[in-house]
Amino acid sequence: MAFKSVNPFDGNTVAQFQAFDEDRLEQALDECARATGPWMATRIEERAILMRALAELLRSRSEELAGMITREVGKLIREARAEIEKCAWVCEYYAEEAPAFLADESLESDARRSLVAWQPLGTVLAIMPWNFPFWQVFRFAAPALMAGNTGLLKHASNVPQCALAIEELFRDAGFPRGVFTTLMIPAVHVAGVIEDRRVQAVTLTGSEPAGRHVAAVAGAQLKKSVLELGGSDAFIVLDDADLDLAVENAVASRFLNCGQSCIAAKRFIVVDEVAGDFVERYAAAAESLLTGNPADEGTTLGPMARHDLRDELHQQVLDSIGKGARVVTGCAPDAGPGAFYQASVLDHVQPDMRAYHEELFGPVAVIIRARDATDALRIANDSVYGLGGSVWCGDPVQGESVARQLQCGCAFVNGMVKSDPRLPFGGIKHSGYGRELSCLGIREFVNAKTLWIR
Repeated sequence: MAFKSVNPFDGNTVAQFQAFDEDRLEQALDECARATGPWMATRIEERAILMRALAELLRSRSEELAGMITREVGKLIREARAEIEKCAWVCEYYAEEAPAFLADESLESDARRSLVAWQPLGTVLAIMPWNFPFWQVFRFAAPALMAGNTGLLKHASNVPQCALAIEELFRDAGFPRGVFTTLMIPAVHVAGVIEDRRVQAVTLTGSEPAGRHVAAVAGAQLKKSVLELGGSDAFIVLDDADLDLAVENAVASRFLNCGQSCIAAKRFIVVDEVAGDFVERYAAAAESLLTGNPADEGTTLGPMARHDLRDELHQQVLDSIGKGARVVTGCAPDAGPGAFYQASVLDHVQPDMRAYHEELFGPVAVIIRARDATDALRIANDSVYGLGGSVWCGDPVQGESVARQLQCGCAFVNGMVKSDPRLPFGGIKHSGYGRELSCLGIREFVNAKTLWIR
């Protein structure tokens, strides 16, 4: 089997790589196992030195790596640069904060001294998606490796160049061989790696079906798992919202990475009083986006990552239109070899439509009209997903009240939902479980060991 790197802009195959055979996979797993003990014993200060070196290397190779992202995923070049910078940030963040996050925690008991020591589990397998091919990996790897774990990466099959480049970065930064390894294996071999005795835990960012499968395999082996799955984030606009601010952020959140983000705003729940004005402004802003080559600085909307993803999105749109959703703008593929889809707005979406309940992973905004704030909250929580959400209003007290009632892992008031190394990130319901980033993220893959000393 070969992994192909296909440019979504023109459909050309950029490169292809052979999958590991059984011997090569066994070699990789054994090499990682041999590196695990010494890495766990490495002082955290020494790990931090390597993590800072990795941040410097990311920045020095930023143009090269950003170009690779753009060619494999179709991401705008400036967004790709920002992704690389964010990876450098998370490396620096954990190099600085990990010693405090993992310091022994003293507790009162009947012992002379009792405490919790945070100790690494061993090897963590990461199954990662294509939409943020560097960031998704580094937000797992920086905390996991700083905690003393080793990492195995099974990346998405359509980003093989990014997958191999990440392993090269760790190696070039000075990390010992085997501490971070990319496994070039197809999805059918993942279960076997999870079951392998040399793997202690697994983290997945991906689809809900993939999450269910990984959780079942890991659970059968009694191994820790963290899942970050789909999302259909609510973007609630109340009647006193600053519409200029709301529209600006609505466009940025929906069309970032061509709408292919788990925490992109997907359901725009707008109270009736301002819905007409909001939709008019939003549609005008969407229509002003410039579609083109993502490598060009002037392009503001690139292609989707693959044609099959575009076809699936379009079918969701057509089914919703057939049930009565109104096309405000777009809602069709663009002609040509690239996987382009028009910046689109669907209005008057109702509960019997696919666009109401399903995640639309592409440049389509779903408008759902609400009577008032109470109705907007009801609609927002009427979802199997619970990753993020935002509230836009003039009264921050009311905004916080609504945000606290949103059934999701992170809620923002008058701000776009985003991941930040300083803040815990993750979802509830069908959006998964566990947390990444911040102090909670680094403590997901450690043993909280109680020590009692007479």
